Amino acid sequence: MIYFTTMKSPVDELLLLSDGENLTGLFMHECSHPPTKQGDWKRKDDLPVFEKAKQQLTNYFKGELTEFDLPLKASGTEFQKRVWRELSRIPYGQTINYGQLAQRIGNPNAQRAVGLANGRNPIGIVVPCHRVIGANGTLTGYGGGLPRKQTLLELESRVAGHSGRAKQQKIPLTV
Repeated sequence: MIYFTTMKSPVDELLLLSDGENLTGLFMHECSHPPTKQGDWKRKDDLPVFEKAKQQLTNYFKGELTEFDLPLKASGTEFQKRVWRELSRIPYGQTINYGQLAQRIGNPNAQRAVGLANGRNPIGIVVPCHRVIGANGTLTGYGGGLPRKQTLLELESRVAGHSGRAKQQKIPLTV
C-alpha cells in the first residue's frame, strides 16, 4: 500500500508518499520524474510521518529548520542510493557541483551518472538535490524546475547568512 498526502508550499503543491512508516517520496507539482500512481494508493493525511514531514517542511520554508529528522526509505539502485546518501551530507546553505559529488562517492568519472541519479531523487528538498549546481556555478538540471531550485537556494542562503537564526538539528539523514 502506498499512502499519500499533499501540502501547499512556497514552491507549489507538494506530494508526499509513504509506506506507512517512512517517507518514501516528496515530489513537486509538474516535476520531471513524477511517480506513477497505481491502484494501491490511499490518501491518508493524518499518517504520523506525514504530520511530522509537513511540520518540518513548514519550518524549513519559514527558515527555522536546516536539517530534517524524518524516517526515509528511497527506492532505487545501489548507485542511486549512494548518490542520495551523499546528497544528504551537503550542508545547508552550501552547494557542490556534479564533479565534486562524483568524487565524494569515489567515482570521479561518473559525473553524468551522478547527474542522472540526482535527477531521480524521489525525496526532493529533504534529500537536497537542489544543492548540486554546474561546474561553472550555474543552476542546472533540477527536476522541479530551475525557478524552484533558485527559490530553495535563496532561502537557504538567506537563512545561513544569519547565524543563529535557524534552529540546527544534528541528526544525520539516512536513505
